[in-house]
Amino acid sequence: MRLTLLSLATALTMTSGTAFADSGYDSLAALGEALYHDTNLSMNRTQSCATCHSPDFGFVDPRETDVGKAASLGDDGISFGDRQAPTAAYAKFSPPFHFNDKTGRWTGGQFWDGREADLAGQAGGPPLNPIEMGMPDKPTVIARLQEDPAYVSAFQSLFAKDIFDDADATYAALTQAIAAFEETETFAPFDSKYDRYLAGTYKMTSQEELGRVLFFSQQFTNCALCHQLKRSAVDPQETFTNYEFHNIGVPKNDALRAHLGTDPITVDKGLLNNPQVSDPAEMGKFKVPTLRNVAITGPYMHNGVFTDLRTVVLFYDKYNSRAESRQINPETGQPWKLPEVRGTLSVAELTEGPALDDKRVDAIVAFLKTLTDARYEHLLED
Repeated sequence: MRLTLLSLATALTMTSGTAFADSGYDSLAALGEALYHDTNLSMNRTQSCATCHSPDFGFVDPRETDVGKAASLGDDGISFGDRQAPTAAYAKFSPPFHFNDKTGRWTGGQFWDGREADLAGQAGGPPLNPIEMGMPDKPTVIARLQEDPAYVSAFQSLFAKDIFDDADATYAALTQAIAAFEETETFAPFDSKYDRYLAGTYKMTSQEELGRVLFFSQQFTNCALCHQLKRSAVDPQETFTNYEFHNIGVPKNDALRAHLGTDPITVDKGLLNNPQVSDPAEMGKFKVPTLRNVAITGPYMHNGVFTDLRTVVLFYDKYNSRAESRQINPETGQPWKLPEVRGTLSVAELTEGPALDDKRVDAIVAFLKTLTDARYEHLLED
């Protein structure tokens, strides 16, 4: 008989302290933490969730590969995706994927195109992706779980004694556990310099303060149009994204595409790759990422095309500045390349606000660095 996955509340009510002790995991989040770091859940036993979303590096992939850090290397040692692994930090705050009637925009979800509604859905993707963790099917993943008696005990304690009789139910339980870990404070501590500034325990430098004022200003920059969720500029749980989808004119990452052997005329459709979306007007739009830890989670954009955070600020400024220098990508010394998708640009948002001089660009970068969680501040030095 097909099992129905128990709710977390029901499961916890049914679970005894002895069963938890026998399993070695005293909560669903503790089980999820073990699963998050378990390389046995990949085909060749070399890759875990933490490989591409490392807790030591802002929950992104720190590995240098043949394509730099623009995309992640798969468990097979040869495969790459064509998008950068987004940070898993603060991901729990993204609302379920939905169409917002008030804004007229798709909003929320997980992945760059929002194709999974929530954390559990996202957690279930990589193990079965042939170019990521490479497991062929759910029963193979479940067989790996059953190799570990502690897992068997934990799953039976947290969910149901006969949980392993149904691969779909067991896989759903696995993703629920990983999601529970990703919902812990480990992923969202809110303890950056910015947070300490709000709490009155850190005084910003004059440059950081200028950047903060510019960032939240509706007169001098357009940053907050997309990178502010809360109505207040001093909200203690600001995630610095409105979770909408926009085409900001990002060019192709030619080096990555060349390595992948992708046809030059192929484009990343962005939001249009989401099975819930069919309107061609959504072509080339990607989810607005959180700016939490942005200074240590480069390269930038969905395809990792820019290496430096200052380059990103200059990229935005090119839409408003007539200065010749602003039309040059400082990383290449050449004019900015054309957008990968041209017809769906968020022109109104991109062109709102005046041009920035170097002092203001540097101030914004300085402010963005204050959004780095305390545990990663040493990486700013690197």
